[in-house]
Amino acid sequence: METSGQIYEKFVDEYTSEDAVRKYTTGTAGHGITYLLNNDYARIYLNAVNFYLRTSASEGLRLLEFGCGGGMNITRLLSLLEQQEVRVASAYGTDFSPRLVQAAEQEANAFLSPHLKGKLSFHVARNEQLLQDLSSEIGRRVEDLAGYFDLIVGVNTFRYCHRLGKEVGCAADIYRLLRPGGVCVIIDMNNRFPAFRSKLKGLDKDPVECYLPSLEEYALPFKTERFEIIQQENFCWIPHSAGRSLTLCCRLMSPFLNLVARSRAMRSLVVARKPA
Repeated sequence: METSGQIYEKFVDEYTSEDAVRKYTTGTAGHGITYLLNNDYARIYLNAVNFYLRTSASEGLRLLEFGCGGGMNITRLLSLLEQQEVRVASAYGTDFSPRLVQAAEQEANAFLSPHLKGKLSFHVARNEQLLQDLSSEIGRRVEDLAGYFDLIVGVNTFRYCHRLGKEVGCAADIYRLLRPGGVCVIIDMNNRFPAFRSKLKGLDKDPVECYLPSLEEYALPFKTERFEIIQQENFCWIPHSAGRSLTLCCRLMSPFLNLVARSRAMRSLVVARKPA
């Protein structure tokens, strides 16, 4: 079995490639993720902001997306909040891949107004050392970042902390970074979705390298760190890479699939709040 260091090096190789850039930026990522960002994911974020937050920042929200990839999620979230007339003071995106951070900056330049671009910055930081790396990147003391953010989001990234055995440490950093009453939203792959299981659990792959947590395992580090779990469920039947036709087909089938097999939906959702 490979060590965590060897697994990390494989992640570096995978997510510094041009294939990764194409997978995580708008022009080549697929229609499915665009639909989700504007619909399913948007509803989750708006619920978090409008109903779950227990903070009152007069200057506006402070946002962080860790494991931001090519920046699609955080840029769409900022646009969504602007449409909803929700004030944003600042937003940060972090990823361990310098190449994806570069792509995220290009994504923001392409899709955000100058006003919003001025509020958003991207930085190289590892999920498993999120607080320390972000502190070093932006030149602020760890103590100054404690309680700084209202909303922290991670999409398709928290499972890598589990694979490295660092999930509790990441949740602890998120706890420190959030204000009392602040919210963290985790969206990731569901280990009960049959296609994910068959793709990732091949006989030729290391079981740690391809490990997918269960819904309860995604939530457990946040429970360990004394978060209040607001939502914990499986949802969504639309692949990120789906074209228009497949996206439409999956949308039409979703109500039936939710009725008969919701626990096997594509994604796991955990929404956790730091006690006020």
